[in-house]
Amino acid sequence: MSAPQRVAVVTGASRGIGRGVALALHGAGYRVFATGRTILTAPLPEGIERIACDHTDTAQTGALFARVAAECGAPDLLVNGAWGGYDCMVRDGVFTWSLPFWQQPTEAWRAMMEAGVRAGYDCSRHAAPLMIARGRGLIVHLSFWAAQKHIGNVLYGVSKSATDKMAAAMAHDLQPHGVSVVSLYPGLVRTEAVMEAVNAGWIDASNSESPEFIGLVIDALARDPRLTDKTGRVLVAAALALEYGVLDVDGKQPKPLTLDMV
Repeated sequence: MSAPQRVAVVTGASRGIGRGVALALHGAGYRVFATGRTILTAPLPEGIERIACDHTDTAQTGALFARVAAECGAPDLLVNGAWGGYDCMVRDGVFTWSLPFWQQPTEAWRAMMEAGVRAGYDCSRHAAPLMIARGRGLIVHLSFWAAQKHIGNVLYGVSKSATDKMAAAMAHDLQPHGVSVVSLYPGLVRTEAVMEAVNAGWIDASNSESPEFIGLVIDALARDPRLTDKTGRVLVAAALALEYGVLDVDGKQPKPLTLDMV
């Protein structure tokens, strides 16, 4: 008898890293529930289940996981990709990302803290009981080196620091139940917003990663028989790719970043 199909919930999958993760997991054979405010018009293939969801609305998030529970029992994997920070990167042709905090767009707080950190917390709060009942599962919070070093702007660092702490604390609570939680650092990912900055000459993309690369790495991590050894940790996607032998979709091997390199 074949193993049951794995189930993944990927938030913020309308574009960017979330969309890339959804594509990669679908290609790896997962039943993917992809969410986002504009997911119904997102360029995703047939077979990926699109669920329109604004994760700043707790009721909508609860309805999403109620549907997953009714149809699948529990997700094997939750990838918290919902985050709106890059929406504020460029305003009226001006690169605002590196401006001091008093000159940041007023919506940056909501984009990074409400649509990012709080959304990840709320989704995990709904997914955890389902995973506990099954006795296994993996929650991945997408984060970055800004948690450890000033990169870009104040709010970026605050949001990523909160994400790392959230992952570690959740792992503490969930470890006795067989559920793992990690904070995952992509490198420079060629999202739509990042490519806009690259094309304008503001960012060097010579050592960058496709959005799908992150999903390939997450799939390899989820299948690791020693996954529980990594729970609660900050992990670097490109370093995991080297460990698991994962190449990017273009056949390249992105170089893992370190704190000194960012």
